[in-house]
Amino acid sequence: MTSTLPVLIRERSAAHRGLQIGGIAVLTGLAVYASTLNQFRLGQLTIALLYATAIAGLNLATGYTGQLSIGHSAFFGLGAYTTGILVASHNWNPLLTLIPAAVLCFAVGLVVGLPSLRIRGINLALVTLALGVAFPELIDRFPGLTGGQIGLNISIFQLLPPHWTGISIADRGVYYYWLAAFLLGIVLVLCATLTRSRAGLAMKATRDREVAAAAMGVNLAWTKMAVFGLSGAITGLAGCIFAIYLGSLSADASFTLTLSIVLITGLVIGGVATTLGPVIGGLAVYFVPYWTQNIRQGEASELIFGVILIALMFVMPEGLVGLITRLSRRILRIDPQPPDRPDRPARPARPTRPGSRPDDIDAAHADEGAKPDSRKTRLSSPDPGTAG
Repeated sequence: MTSTLPVLIRERSAAHRGLQIGGIAVLTGLAVYASTLNQFRLGQLTIALLYATAIAGLNLATGYTGQLSIGHSAFFGLGAYTTGILVASHNWNPLLTLIPAAVLCFAVGLVVGLPSLRIRGINLALVTLALGVAFPELIDRFPGLTGGQIGLNISIFQLLPPHWTGISIADRGVYYYWLAAFLLGIVLVLCATLTRSRAGLAMKATRDREVAAAAMGVNLAWTKMAVFGLSGAITGLAGCIFAIYLGSLSADASFTLTLSIVLITGLVIGGVATTLGPVIGGLAVYFVPYWTQNIRQGEASELIFGVILIALMFVMPEGLVGLITRLSRRILRIDPQPPDRPDRPARPARPTRPGSRPDDIDAAHADEGAKPDSRKTRLSSPDPGTAG
């Protein structure tokens, strides 16, 4: 008896589209169910989803382009403080602050991405490490603008849900949760579309073989800088929602180098260069330490988390999403198909001579092709005087 596994489904077929729609429906159902939880659980999920969004931004630079960054906590904090300053000091609408925060983080990302034109690997990681270490110090140096070591507090009345949402003050946690969920959904769609496009191929080629990518016409400088800027902008947007949710900012408590390590850890646990890896990684780096705090009154929490992380790297170095993908291929496999190409235009007809038919022209061309070149014949024939 022959096995019928794995089941092959052609990419972009009706069955494949059905699977995609079913997956989106399941994720949407889970998101709606999570919104019915109590305020404490909603707060935990909100922070976990914001971590997932920041990891998705980091995934573009590190996972798809090969630029290791240990300073993305600075982008997260820059977005948060941009929102906090504009709302607290200038009475901006919190949602409108996402635009200047994204632009500012994108610009800073372009500047930070400049060293990637000359260096890569551990050397680039050290440059971004300096950014992550310097950010809290820079915040403390401008207490009149950022609040310094005291922190920046935003009035709760400036962060209330808009009237059109119909959400009351007591249920504002639902509003913050849906903000984080919608932002994560938009970022995941953006990342999936980008990485499957022509630009995504350039990113992966830059990560794997820079010399070959340059030989094929990939603009390495623009690819590295643009991706790093976009990565910083996405992480900064997550910081904006974090400021709206928390309402109180302190660089020494929330935006230190520890946050960068948390983001990298979540990326590795979820799966590098995967679409859903940041979601699983964000949930893991938030809830696993929380669940292990109950063991021996939290004394062994960090030790247990470290042991779990080491075990995961031995068992599944490709991350949780990579493991799930590898196991699912034993049951279901998607057969990739080449992209649809536009129809080639028809070859123009050969011009005809006056008074002749197309058949005569074709016959003449055939005779010309069969007739040997007299010049080549003369050059290739032996000299009568030297023969023999």
